[in-house]
Formats: sequence, C-alpha cells, structure tokens
Amino acid sequence: MSEILGFKYIYRERSGSTDNLLLLLHGTGGNETDLLPLANEVAPEWAVISPRGKVLENGMPRFFKRLAEGVFDMEDLALQSADLVQFISEVRKAHNLDKARIVAFGFSNGANIAASILLTYPDIFSGAILLHPMVPFTPKLLPHLEGIPVFISGSENDRIVPAEESFRLSEMFQNSGAEVEVSIQNGGHGVTISEIEAVKVWVNSQSFR
Repeated sequence: MSEILGFKYIYRERSGSTDNLLLLLHGTGGNETDLLPLANEVAPEWAVISPRGKVLENGMPRFFKRLAEGVFDMEDLALQSADLVQFISEVRKAHNLDKARIVAFGFSNGANIAASILLTYPDIFSGAILLHPMVPFTPKLLPHLEGIPVFISGSENDRIVPAEESFRLSEMFQNSGAEVEVSIQNGGHGVTISEIEAVKVWVNSQSFR
C-alpha cells in the first residue's frame, strides 16, 4: 500500500510487454482492492493503479460528494476530478510510467468521476471502461475525444442508474468524437459475469494510443 496526495493506492507492475495501464476506480463503499479481480480477468498483463476514494459518506469511501442519490455536489466533483488528475500525474512520476497509456476502469461512483475527467481533461485517458455510470454533468462545450475508445455498460434492472443514462452518456461521448460501445445487461446495480466477458472482448479488440 502506498499513498500520494492523500490517495491510498495499490500499484501492480505489468507482467507483459504492453505499456497499457488500468486505473481502477471503485464504487461507493468500496476500496482499492475491489476491482483487482476484474483487472486480472480483463487485462492480466497490464500495470494497475488502484486508489481509494478520499471522500467519506457515512464512513463509506467515494471519489466525490453527492447531495442525494443521483444528485452530485458539482463543486466537489470538479475539485475531486482535478485532484485525481494530479494524483495520476504524480503516480506516473513515482513509478516511471511516463509512457503508459492509461485506461480508466470505473464502477458506479468511480465510473462517474472517470466520465467527469474525460469531459474536463480529455488528454488524460487513452480509453475508458465505465460500468453503470451516470452523466456527471453537461459541459458547455464538448471536449475533443477523437478516436478514444470508450466501453459503457448498464442494466435494464438497475434501480440506481437507469439504462437510459448509459445511452445519454454514450451520445455525449460520440458527439465528442469518441468510439463508443454500449452493453446493456439484465442484472441490477452490480457487475455481472456477462458484463466482464463483454469487457474482455472489447479490450482485446482495441489498440490504445
């Protein structure tokens, strides 16, 4: 376990020749270990950085504050997005990852802050895997995300994040030039086996730049 800028995180070195790196971003109440098994499934040879969210909601770690279910604290979202971008910069230096192509892999709250960074800092990620995300905000001007691959998954039975959110976010990214794939599952607000299988197929089909 290491710590940079108040983010406790796990770093796993790559085991193959790729310069790709997964940035794992857990959901509400999760921690830096939650998505590691999924990373092992979808990209076992990639390097991994997995931070723990610094914001606490009733003792549960998150990456930014919310005012109610599905209602984000927009000021804190902007602040925490900038803080996470700075963390990414510092962790690159700490582990000699200057050449790494970073692909965000977030679930729920983690997917939401990844989407926020894509919309605000379009040069940070080479791709993104967003499981059960919401539209974090509507920017005044769409970013330039030409050619950036984005995978979005949702569920028809998700009571927290309606499937419509997946399509809204997809449309926003497509209008920004991203190459988006959407996968809608039958489960609830959780990650299913079929979801991870779809992610694996998608990852293996991409050439991240």
